Amino acid sequence: MEHYAVIDLGSNSARLAVTKIMDDGTFENVVERKEAVRLSENMGPEKVLKQPAIDRTINALKSFKENFEDLPNVTVKAVATAATRMATNQKDFLAEVKAETGIDLEVIPGTKEAYYDYLGVINSLPIVNGIIMDTGGASTELILVQNKRIINLISLPIGSVTLSESDVIEDRPSAGQMYKVFDQLNEIYNNIWWLYRGTNLPIIGLGGSNRTLAKIKRRNDPDRKHWDDIHGFHLSAQEVKDIFLKIIDSTLEERKNIPGLSKERADIIVGGLAPAMSLIWRLNSDRMIFSKQGLRFGVLYEHISELRNNGKSTSINLENFEAPESDE
Repeated sequence: MEHYAVIDLGSNSARLAVTKIMDDGTFENVVERKEAVRLSENMGPEKVLKQPAIDRTINALKSFKENFEDLPNVTVKAVATAATRMATNQKDFLAEVKAETGIDLEVIPGTKEAYYDYLGVINSLPIVNGIIMDTGGASTELILVQNKRIINLISLPIGSVTLSESDVIEDRPSAGQMYKVFDQLNEIYNNIWWLYRGTNLPIIGLGGSNRTLAKIKRRNDPDRKHWDDIHGFHLSAQEVKDIFLKIIDSTLEERKNIPGLSKERADIIVGGLAPAMSLIWRLNSDRMIFSKQGLRFGVLYEHISELRNNGKSTSINLENFEAPESDE
């Protein structure tokens, strides 16, 4: 028996999942935690992690550690994504985390992040064809899936925090601000040559911003008892558009009172949903499907697969997949 703790340090949130893996390969989740750390806050064009964000992150990691340090036979896998990946003071940050928490953070490239997203989705939902989209605080991953296999993937250096900070859309966004955001996204998508192959396919939404769409809709369901159970939940493209319209037509204070939209995300939700909205229009997708199992569970599924195969790696070669220069 093994306890496997996965820490996913993103640009906006830090997440923990602890899983008990039995000797026969079965497993059960025993701990799930999330803390909003805003690690990418105010990084600016110089791409420097700021001390307030670093302090929030270290406090969250210390809190996470309390959930697994006393468990028997614990293995820890801690990965850091976009904010840490692009930070010019990455080395100092990793050293400070190690000194303060004892946790070794592994900075993974965007293509690896996208691959883990794929593993999390494909092992937990009956997805055959679609575009997996994980919108985080400072990056967005896109994965084209056909016949359950990865065809192409890419990590883009845009996310809910970076789009919101660069285009100042904290309060009710103006038409000019929205035009600027969607024009930027259009240019980015134009440069992904394979994206047209996702035309008319569903979008599988990962990340807190995308999942907020499902949570808002579920809060309006007659049975609200399990409103946050959105794994596998579907929304039509029109339902997504209606929710987005309500969000952009609200002030910051009004957004904080929308059921299903957390107050801590209200200031970045417009920027966080813009990539998905732009993709829906471009691909003429008729629906979004939502997944609660992304990177953390992808790491878990890879580990379990390796255990079942006596330690043989099951990872695919990502060298031929696209990644923007900023991921290097």
